Amino acid sequence: MNEKKERIILDVAYQPQVRTNIDTRRLMLSVILALLPSVGVAVWQFGLHTLVVIAASVLSAVFFEWAMRKLRKQSNTIGDLSAVVTGLLLALTLSPSIPWWVPVIGSFFAIVVVKQLYGGIGKNFLNPALAGRAFLLASYAVLMARFPAPAHLAGVEGVDAFTAATPLNLLKNGGEMIFPLKSMFLGLIPGAMGEISALALLLGGLYLILRKVISWRIPVSFIGTVALLTLIFGGGGVSRVDFMLYNVLGGGLLLGAFFMATDYATSPVTLKGQLLYGAGCGAITVLIRYFGSNAEGVSYAILLMNLCAWAIDKGFHRHQFGVSKEDIQAEKDAKKKAKQAAKEAAK
Repeated sequence: MNEKKERIILDVAYQPQVRTNIDTRRLMLSVILALLPSVGVAVWQFGLHTLVVIAASVLSAVFFEWAMRKLRKQSNTIGDLSAVVTGLLLALTLSPSIPWWVPVIGSFFAIVVVKQLYGGIGKNFLNPALAGRAFLLASYAVLMARFPAPAHLAGVEGVDAFTAATPLNLLKNGGEMIFPLKSMFLGLIPGAMGEISALALLLGGLYLILRKVISWRIPVSFIGTVALLTLIFGGGGVSRVDFMLYNVLGGGLLLGAFFMATDYATSPVTLKGQLLYGAGCGAITVLIRYFGSNAEGVSYAILLMNLCAWAIDKGFHRHQFGVSKEDIQAEKDAKKKAKQAAKEAAK
C-alpha cells in the first residue's frame, strides 16, 4: 500500500506578522524634517557658510554610499535617505566655521568604514555620524574646537569675533558665565551648529516621539540621568539647579539623546534595555564632563554604549510565548551535548 505524502506549505506572510506602510525612507524623512528647526537656527546665527558645510557633508555621504554599493555590485540604497541623515547629523555636530572639506572626510569614514564595510544600513554596530565626528576630532582637534561667536554677540565685551568659549567650556574652566539660560534655550550661544538651540532640538525630538519614529525611553532616561547626577554633584561656580540646567541645555546632549542614541541599528530593542542604555549614556556623559579633559562627552558616551547594546538586549530578551524556562534549558543542554559528541567524533 502506497502511502500518500502530503506537502505542507508554510505561508510566512500570514498572521501574526505585523504589516506597516512605514518604510526606511519615511522614517529618515521624518528625521530630516525634525532637524530643520536646528538647521534654521544655525543659518540665522552663523550665516550661509553653515549651508555650505551641510551641503558638503550630505552630498559626500550620498556619493560615498552610491560609490561603495556600485563598487561591491550591490543594489542602490541612496533612495532610502539614510546617507542623507548621516551627512546631516555629522554636519550639525561640527563648528559653523569648519572648512567644507572636513565633513567630506568625516562622511567617508562614516559611510565607507563604519556603515558599508559592515554590510550597510542596519548592520553597523556604531552610529556612523558620531563615529565620523570622533574620527574628525582625533584628526583635526584644533579646527573642531574653534567655535565662532553667533551674530548677536558681535561687539560684546569679552567675546572674540572669531572664537568664543561655549557655556560648557566656561563651566569646565571656571570662567565667568556670560550666557543666560534663556540664550541657551533659544540658541544665542557659540557651539556646534546643530547643538546651540535647545528649543529647536526639543521641538524636533517631540515631533519624532509623537510620530512614533523613536521611543521616549532612551531620550528621557539619557537626559534624566544627566540632570539627576549634575544636580547631585553641582559645580561650575553656580547653583546646583543652574549647573544642572546648563548641562542639560548645553553641548550635544539634546541632539545626541533624540537623534543619535535612538538609532535603530545601534540601540537596544527591549524596553528595559532602552532605559538602561539611556541611563548608561547619561552616566558616562557626566563622568567625561567631570573627569575628562574635554567639556563635552555625549559622542563618546553613545559610542561606548553602542558597543554594549547587544549585551543589554541579551540580558533583557523576552522568552518565546508558550516556552518554559525548563524547555530553554533543555535545548541548551542538548546543544552542549551535541557539541561534545561532535568533538569526540572528531577525535
